[in-house]
Amino acid sequence: MPRLHADADRSRWVPVTDSFGFGGRRARKKAIGMLLSQATGATGETPRPGSGFAAWAMSQAAPLLMRRAAGRVLVWVWKTEPELLVVMAQVQEATSQLRTARAMMPMEYDDTESFRGTYLGVGEKLVMDLPVDPRTPPFATYTWDTGTHFVTVTAVCADRERFGTVISAVDDLARTLRIVDDLEVGESPTVLRIDPI
Repeated sequence: MPRLHADADRSRWVPVTDSFGFGGRRARKKAIGMLLSQATGATGETPRPGSGFAAWAMSQAAPLLMRRAAGRVLVWVWKTEPELLVVMAQVQEATSQLRTARAMMPMEYDDTESFRGTYLGVGEKLVMDLPVDPRTPPFATYTWDTGTHFVTVTAVCADRERFGTVISAVDDLARTLRIVDDLEVGESPTVLRIDPI
């Protein structure tokens, strides 16, 4: 299974994947609290900060879950304000079910623009800075179809007014994303092995 790699600017982003340090835990807790709050609001309940214990527990489990994902999922939070912006990248096998699900998405998801990644080539970018439902936070998605896999990046922001100030940093991060695949000698017919003399 291919893995993802990105060159995230450490002055802007705190990686959640394999981040066990105190700073990483604190950033994860704030970001998870924001996501829990947004999810609560999206279900029609009164938005409230995520439960302190739930956010703490999830922040402790996140790196282990990311490690088990073996590079198929990468997550970052905004360094200066982790509760403001969360970005997740993932690679999924392009099954017929996934292609069908993508084709059946609501019409507003068709309003995409071309987006060029440094390594993945041209993909699609969708920006929903003012979702129809006011309970939905602003978000952006980036998608590349490699033929065998979908690579997606999703950024969720807690503040509609500030979304426009951080989206360019998400663009920069998404451009650095690439697929890394482990190949063993002889696994691919396009790999030529030259024996030592």
